[in-house]
Amino acid sequence: MSNRSTEKKEKMSPKSDYVCSVEVVDQQKVTHVNQVLPEKMVTRQMAEFFKSLSDPTRLRIVQALLEEELCVCDISAIVDISISAISHQLRLLRSMHIVKFRKQGKMVYYSLEDEHISRMLEIALEHLNEKANER
Repeated sequence: MSNRSTEKKEKMSPKSDYVCSVEVVDQQKVTHVNQVLPEKMVTRQMAEFFKSLSDPTRLRIVQALLEEELCVCDISAIVDISISAISHQLRLLRSMHIVKFRKQGKMVYYSLEDEHISRMLEIALEHLNEKANER
C-alpha cells in the first residue's frame, strides 16, 4: 500500500530540470549579493521604468524616436493612433524621462531623453535577434 502512495506522489510532483533537487544556501554569496543590490526603492523605480516601455504603443513611439526627432502629428501618423492618444502616451514617457520635447512656433517636437535610451533599445533588439537566430 505504501508503494502506491509513493507512486502517486511521484506522479503528482512536477519533475523539473530547472530547479535544484536539494536546498542549500551559500550564505557567503547571499551576503555579498545583498550588499551590492540596489535598494528596494531603486528596484521599484526600475520596474516602473521598464513597465512604461512594456506597452506596445509606447514602445513603438520610442522606436520611431530612435530614428529621428518627430512632431506629435508625425508620431500619430507613424503609430496610427489619434493625436490625443499619442499625447497621453508621450506624457507618460516624459514623466519617466524617456522622451523630451521642444517647441518651435506652433510645433512640438519629441526626441529621446538621452543616449542611454537608444543604447538600451538597441541592446534589446540585438538580444532578440540573437535568440531568434539560435532557433
